[in-house]
Amino acid sequence: MNIACIAWGSLLWKPQGLKLASGWHPGGPAMPIEFARQSDDSPELALVLCDSARLMPTYWAYVATDNLDTARAMLFEREKIRAAFPEWIGSVPAQNGAADNPRVAAWLRAKGIDAAIWTAIPPKFDGVSGRVPTVDEAVAWLDSCSGAQRDAAEDYIRRTPAHIDTAYRRIIAARLGWHPLREAHVTQMR
Repeated sequence: MNIACIAWGSLLWKPQGLKLASGWHPGGPAMPIEFARQSDDSPELALVLCDSARLMPTYWAYVATDNLDTARAMLFEREKIRAAFPEWIGSVPAQNGAADNPRVAAWLRAKGIDAAIWTAIPPKFDGVSGRVPTVDEAVAWLDSCSGAQRDAAEDYIRRTPAHIDTAYRRIIAARLGWHPLREAHVTQMR
């Protein structure tokens, strides 16, 4: 079984424990993503799936395993997800409470790939899981960061590939001057 990982955020430049069998390729399935999650373990406003967001381009890479449970476990560990939330790793075929995703299933059929995994952590703001911040709240929170926290938050937004041009990103760039880096910082692994 060949398995692809779909990504749009920090997995692209720091896959860490996720073992890949290829580099990242553009042309993953379009997904509704936005800068809508205050991370628990890092000072950033992370890109996550967000039902109200516009569809954005994604990347994909082959995972270095042919076992879907192993692939899910690698991504689960990389994302530091607690065992109580197995649905926070999406997959097609769906497993462990993950919802079916017809968009990803159609993309897999078109690519001739057997399965896919992706991060399905929900939005979170002010400690409330599932809460999507307004764009004004997101910008105000980012602007309130200082020192190393601000540097890390800015780095995350700027490293995200420029063509992932979300509505929030445009306003963050206009108000804070955090424009995408000129070069894509996508980890190319073989």
